[in-house]
Amino acid sequence: MLNFYGANVSSRVLLGTAQYPSPAILMDAIKASGTEIVTVSLRREMAGGKSGDKFWSLIRSLGTHVLPNTAGCHTVKEAVLTAQMARDVFATDWIKLEVIGSHDTLQPDVFALVEAARILSDDGFKVFPYTTDDLIVAERLLEAGCEVLMPWCAPIGSALGPLNLHALRSLRGNFPDVPMIVDAGLGRPSHAATVMELGFDAILLNTAVAKAGDPVAMASAFAKAVDAGHAAFHAGMLEPRDVAVPSTPVIGRAVFT
Repeated sequence: MLNFYGANVSSRVLLGTAQYPSPAILMDAIKASGTEIVTVSLRREMAGGKSGDKFWSLIRSLGTHVLPNTAGCHTVKEAVLTAQMARDVFATDWIKLEVIGSHDTLQPDVFALVEAARILSDDGFKVFPYTTDDLIVAERLLEAGCEVLMPWCAPIGSALGPLNLHALRSLRGNFPDVPMIVDAGLGRPSHAATVMELGFDAILLNTAVAKAGDPVAMASAFAKAVDAGHAAFHAGMLEPRDVAVPSTPVIGRAVFT
C-alpha cells in the first residue's frame, strides 16, 4: 500500500489522460492499468469549453484520485496561478508541479521549481514536483515542503527509458523513506520494470500508453511490469558478477577412472 500525503492507494501506476484516440479508449486504458490516480491538465479543461465539462464528468465517474498538473508553465508566477485555479476547478489541493525550463527537452527549471514548490506548500498545497534525478534539487524540494518526488528518467515523451541508472539508484538510496514516482521518459514495460527493480514506488505514464497501437493492451502490460519489478526488488535480486559461477554443485560430481 502506498501513501501519498495521507491517501492510501494500492496501484503503483499513475496515468495521464491526454492524447488518447477516444474517450472510450481512455476509459478502458484506465481500467486496464488498475490505476487509482489520474493526472489532468487545467489548460485542457479550460480550453475545451463544453467538451472540457464532458471530459471532467467522465473522469469523475471513475472514482479515482485526480492529480491536476501545471503542464505548459514556464515561470513561477504561471505555475502558482495555474495551481490555484486547478484547486478551484478540481476541488483538490494535490498538484503535480511542472515548471519547464527548455522548450526542446521540456527539462524542468529546477530553480523555479523549488521556489514554486515552497510558495504552494506554504499555501496548503500537497505538491508532487516533476524534477530531474539531481540529489541536491531533491533535497531542496523536500526542504520546501514536498513529501513526494517525481524524478524523470528521460525527457517527456521520448520513450528512451532510464538514461542514468546510477543517478536514479543514488536518488533512491539517499531518500529511502520518501515516496518517489518515476515520471517521464518511459517507453516500454521493460523500462518500468527496471526502475521498479531499483526500489521506486510507482510510475506515471501517458504518451507510452496513449500513443501505443493498442493503448488498452499497453496499459495492462505496464501494470504487469510494474508489479513484477516491485516484487523483484523485494525478493532480493542476484547482483551481477564478473566471473562465471556454476549452477551445478562441483562436490559430488561423477569421477571417471
